[in-house]
Amino acid sequence: MTKTPLITPVLMAGCAVILLSFAVRASFGVFQIPISEEFGWARAEFSLAIAIQNLFWGIGQPLFGAIAEKIGDRKAIVIGALLYATGLVMSAFATTPFAMQSLEVLVGFGIAGTGFGVILAMVGRAASDEHRSMALAIATAAGSAGQIVGPPLAEALLQVMAWPSVFIVFAGLVLASLFVLPMMRAPAVSRAELEESMGTVLIRAFKDPSYGMIFLGFFSCGYQLAFITAHFPALVTETCGPIEPGGLLSSIGITTTSALGAVAISLIGVFNIAGTLTAGWAGKRYSKKYLLAAIYTGRTVASAVFISLPITPVTVLIFSAVMGALWLATVPLTSGLVAHLYGLRYMGTLYGFVFLSHQLGSFLGVWLGGALYDATGGYTLVWWIGVAVGAFSALIHLPIREDRAAPAAA
Repeated sequence: MTKTPLITPVLMAGCAVILLSFAVRASFGVFQIPISEEFGWARAEFSLAIAIQNLFWGIGQPLFGAIAEKIGDRKAIVIGALLYATGLVMSAFATTPFAMQSLEVLVGFGIAGTGFGVILAMVGRAASDEHRSMALAIATAAGSAGQIVGPPLAEALLQVMAWPSVFIVFAGLVLASLFVLPMMRAPAVSRAELEESMGTVLIRAFKDPSYGMIFLGFFSCGYQLAFITAHFPALVTETCGPIEPGGLLSSIGITTTSALGAVAISLIGVFNIAGTLTAGWAGKRYSKKYLLAAIYTGRTVASAVFISLPITPVTVLIFSAVMGALWLATVPLTSGLVAHLYGLRYMGTLYGFVFLSHQLGSFLGVWLGGALYDATGGYTLVWWIGVAVGAFSALIHLPIREDRAAPAAA
C-alpha cells in the first residue's frame, strides 16, 4: 500500500486559504485607533464590532463544518469567502457603530467558512495517521504566516489610503484564495465512520466528559488570543516606553510605538510558526492533554510577568516572542485530540463546537478589553482576567481521557 506523503495538494491549498483569511482577520487591531478617531467612537464601540466578528466566527464554525460534510468542503469555502468579502466591502461604508457591528456578523461567518474548522477537517482526512499531527500543525502555522503579513500590510496601506479602501483591498485578497480550490479534494474516511450518523457521533461526544473539558479548556485560548490581536497594538501604542532614537528598532524603521504594536503582532506570528510545528511534532509522540496543559501554563506565566513589569520596547518584543511560541500551538493538539477521540467523518462539526467555546472566549476578551478600557482607562484588569482563565484551562485538561471509543455499530 502506498504511503500518503506529508505534503499533499489538499494541505498546500488549505494553507493558502488559511493564510489569506488570517492575514485579514489578524489586522483588525491595527484599525482600532484610526476608525475610533475618525468617528469619535469610544474604544468599546469598535471593540464590540471585533467581538461580534469573533462570536459569529464561533457560531458559524459548527454550521460550516456541517455544511461541508453535507454539500461538500469546497462549496462551504466558496460560501465563506463570499460572505467574508461582502462583509468587508460593506464595512468600508459603515459610519455608525451599529452598522459596523452588524456587518461584522458577515465577516465572522466568512472567517468560519475559510478558517480552521473546514480546512483542518480536510487536511486531517487527506493525511495518513503517521503524518496527521504534523499536517494539522502546518495548516495551523499557515494562519501564523497570515498573521505575520496582515498587520504590517494593513499599517503600510493605511499610510497611502484610507481605511475603507484597505478593507476593499482585503476583500479582493479573500476572493483570490478561491483560485486554489481545484486542488482541494480530500479522500473519504473509513467505512465504519461512514456508517455512523452525525447525530450518533455528536451524542457520543456530548455525553463524554472529556469532550466537555476540551470545550471548556479552549475558552481561555480564544480569550487571550482575541484580546491580544484586537488590543495589543493599542496597548503598546499608548503605554509602551519610548523607542530609543538611533537604536536597533529605529535602524530598521520602527520609530513609533504604533509601528511597534503592529510589528508585535507579526512577531507573535513568526514565533508561532516554530511553536505550532513543534506542537505538531510533539503531538505524535506525547500525550496531547499534557502538552495542552503545559502550553496554557506557559501563557499564564508569560502574561503575569509581562503585566507586572514596566512596558518597554524590550519587554514587548520578549513577550511577543514567548507568547508567539505558544499562540496557536493549541490548535493542532486540540483538533488532533478531537479527531483521535471521535474519528474523522464529522471532525469539522465536532471541532466546530469546540471552537465555539474558543470564540465565546474571543468575544469576551475583545469586548471586555474595550469596555474595561473605557471604564478604567487601561487594560490591566482585563489582562489579569486572562491570566486567571489561562490557569483554569491548564488545570481542566489534566483529567481528559485520551483513549478512543470504537464507532457504534450501524
